[in-house]
Amino acid sequence: MPNLRRQAARFAFSQDGAATIFGVFLFAGSLMLAGLALDISNAYRVRTQLQVAGDAAGHAALVAREFNSAAVAKAKALEIARAHLPQEKYGAILRDEDIVFGHWDSATKGFANDPTAFDAVLVNTARAHERFNSVSTFLLRFAGVGALDVRRQTVFETYRPTCFREGFVAEERVDVTSNNTYDAGFCVHSNAYVEVNNNNHFADGTIVSMPDRRDLVMPTGGFDSNGGLEAALRDGSYKIRILQRIDDIIDGVQAPGSAYYPTYITNDIPVSLHRNEKLDGDLLLPGHVYRIDCHSPSQKATIHAGTLLKELVIWTDCELKFGQGVELNDVIIVNDSTSSTSFNAASGVQIGKDDSCATGGGAQLVTRGGIEIPAQLEMHGGQMLAAGDISFTAEADGIQGASIIAGGQIDGTAGSVMGFCNGAGMEDNFEAEYFRLAH
Repeated sequence: MPNLRRQAARFAFSQDGAATIFGVFLFAGSLMLAGLALDISNAYRVRTQLQVAGDAAGHAALVAREFNSAAVAKAKALEIARAHLPQEKYGAILRDEDIVFGHWDSATKGFANDPTAFDAVLVNTARAHERFNSVSTFLLRFAGVGALDVRRQTVFETYRPTCFREGFVAEERVDVTSNNTYDAGFCVHSNAYVEVNNNNHFADGTIVSMPDRRDLVMPTGGFDSNGGLEAALRDGSYKIRILQRIDDIIDGVQAPGSAYYPTYITNDIPVSLHRNEKLDGDLLLPGHVYRIDCHSPSQKATIHAGTLLKELVIWTDCELKFGQGVELNDVIIVNDSTSSTSFNAASGVQIGKDDSCATGGGAQLVTRGGIEIPAQLEMHGGQMLAAGDISFTAEADGIQGASIIAGGQIDGTAGSVMGFCNGAGMEDNFEAEYFRLAH
């Protein structure tokens, strides 16, 4: 009996096997942590997949919405999402009702639904229980969690870069010479390089950009003689989308119902004119669309000197010359000529009404060729858009609200103040939307 008591006591106080029991608990705990890490890691992988698919779908929806119905844009978004995550494998990660057009408020980070909107889209992607495509777990199921819901949200919005609203933008070189003052907000951009001379002043908030600012061409000591230039420099490149629409604009301003057709046209039947007629305000009346045909690239037409044109559209394929003192208010002139001087002038052309950035009164020149205005150009809420080069000499203080965009190069000899209207009075200029991830 004493021997039995001693054995019982020894057993009670024995620590043999304690490590094994601890090891079992440690192993179980390790499995739980490993399971949690594995399943959470997988959930994050799925989260990334949904975000990428949602971003791609949102971008596709907004691009498609620009010229299409909401239904067409949603169909494109679904196509893109399913290309990223095929429905037969991942289920309905994106549904028609998950794509919502509306308006994005960047200040409040709020989205307001509006089925008619073109400027923003919200996209919700998900793998969730109610869609029968939730993310299965591996080891967490032993803890009673058989699947995880993963959801992502994307907001894309449109925007219009300041450089395209007011400033000089070219695919090739932009040369802005000397003795100019650029008001805050004005932009000079080249997808090649910018060249400046001496005695320019760039106000705070001015932008001078090119793909690599080190490609800037200027005289020795140029920063000393160009106040504010160094602070204005930016690296950047743009796809100049509006250049791809020149043909559409040329056709659209003649087509009632087109997005490019101006509201001030009241008679939608084009009037054909001979190139040798006296093209002045007595012949070219408000509310009409005029066509001036030439039968060869060498033929020319001239807008008579001193003519004020208002609220009309002119289509031509002639080299069109502006006589001295021609003024354009609420006028669009488009040119199918590919000549480097498809629009040219003697001097003193005024594109847009001199109204201190008031609404309306702007004018637009659009051409498949180039533009050359050798003296006294004035622009007030106006636009020159050319597939080729643009060359001009501006009147002193004659630029206040100007968008000059060239598929070639820009040569501007000014000695002028480049005034900035912050988009006011330029609402009829032709622009293309750009797209960015907002949220």
